[in-house]
Amino acid sequence: MPVTLRDNNVKKLAEQPFDVLIVGGGVNGAVSAASLAGRGVRVALIDRGDFGGGVSSNSSNLAWGGIKYLESLEFFLVNKLCKSRNRLMRAYPSTVKEIRFLTTIQRGFRFPPFFIYLGSVLYWLMGRFATRAPRYISARGIRAAEPVIDTSKATGGLEYSDCYLYDNDARFVFNFIRKSLNFGCIAANYVESVSSRREEGQWVTRAREMTTGAQFEIRSKLVINACGPWVDAQNRIEAQQTQYHHLFSKGVHLIVDQITDSPRVLTFFASDGRMFFLIPMGPKTCIGTTDTQVYSPDVEVTDEDRDFLLENTNVLLNLDQPLTRASIIAERASVRPLAIKGESGEADWVQLSRKHVIEVDEAHRHLSIFGGKLTDCLNVGDEVAAWVERLGVAVPQAGNRWYGEPGAELRDEFMLQAKLMDLDALTDPSSSEPLSERFWRRYAESAFGLLERIREDESSAALLIENAEYTRCEIELAARREMIVTLEDFMRRRSKIEQVVRREDIAGAPGLHEACDILFGQQSAVRLHEYLNPGSK
Repeated sequence: MPVTLRDNNVKKLAEQPFDVLIVGGGVNGAVSAASLAGRGVRVALIDRGDFGGGVSSNSSNLAWGGIKYLESLEFFLVNKLCKSRNRLMRAYPSTVKEIRFLTTIQRGFRFPPFFIYLGSVLYWLMGRFATRAPRYISARGIRAAEPVIDTSKATGGLEYSDCYLYDNDARFVFNFIRKSLNFGCIAANYVESVSSRREEGQWVTRAREMTTGAQFEIRSKLVINACGPWVDAQNRIEAQQTQYHHLFSKGVHLIVDQITDSPRVLTFFASDGRMFFLIPMGPKTCIGTTDTQVYSPDVEVTDEDRDFLLENTNVLLNLDQPLTRASIIAERASVRPLAIKGESGEADWVQLSRKHVIEVDEAHRHLSIFGGKLTDCLNVGDEVAAWVERLGVAVPQAGNRWYGEPGAELRDEFMLQAKLMDLDALTDPSSSEPLSERFWRRYAESAFGLLERIREDESSAALLIENAEYTRCEIELAARREMIVTLEDFMRRRSKIEQVVRREDIAGAPGLHEACDILFGQQSAVRLHEYLNPGSK
């Protein structure tokens, strides 16, 4: 088999010293890598699984300013998150898009609707008017705007704006990894940190390549623990004592066929008072989320979780047919890592927020990133870079812009080329948007290579899996540039195919074998068998 990008990177990890080693390829690790590499720092990044394989691929796909934290009077946090959301909107106009939230308040709720509306006005002010203004809605107005909502017990509601990711969260995170690679970062997935020690003023990290078991050492001046909910466990490996640690709140989402063609996020307070969403997902609807304290980051969806979400949906909506477990197309579960100082606490979503904390051991040049959320990711990247410089690591290009889409001029050039070759005429009828828009959003400047490939062979614009919105040329690009080790890496994280197509439909898709051939070559049959039979050896 030909040598891959990942093969080369694994080899380079052992061959050269680095300024910084980042352990963990979720959103915190990915933005740290992009921020540092984009500023000229020599960076390595490893993850024992796939990039974005944990919390970062199981979110609500929302980039929001944290309106719920107004209730706990965390005005500083809300202000910071609103600024971060606005920054993401400006930097990623094709990906981070404004969306309206319609919130229904039931009789007997702890606050009257108009009071909550006033809170949304404060939220809009703190958001610097970057979105459309909120508006109060009567129960009759809700019924007219969204007939699917059962307003028999509603006293009113409000409509306000926040943002969502047009694609999936794991794809957004991977694009930071890809950005860091463009800047010279040496990143590899499926590489585990086994142990770490200090030696002659440097960190020596013993790593294991997970597919072969081979071990090697990575040398760096500084180590960043960005393992998300596994930060505490990784710190034990690295003999780090920290003031902060994580508590875990489990969140679950279910994906079902589209409940309403409304472009809004429908928001309710569930039977136990927790926030509850119905989020548009193209031809599907995402329902969530739960908020349950757990004591391990390893979680799964239970029947109790499913029934809670389905029952609340059935109660709150006027559905022709009630949702049942058979309605579920896909599901996802993960924990929210909540940073807390000390050794105890309760994971109360009102009292404990998702704010991040960077704890630094200056003597040993070690950073631990606790908490955090997608909305705040650019702040994490900037703060990490500031700390790395403070700890004595040279940052040659401190002012370089390390994030965001290319400028309007390059986008206009891409759109012109796409128009002149009539690219959008090749869009499959099942797709939710034209090929030109999708290519640019997912791949930015690399999308020019897709145009060239389609000029060579127009059939490369065809979908391989029905309703999947991934073309042959995109899968070819993923095989070259996206370090895909297992079929799940592609189906679940580089794309969201597994989240919108039933498993049995994926298994029976005629193009699945061809996709595997493109991604894995001679290993195609093995990788397909692993994917279709996850319990087998």
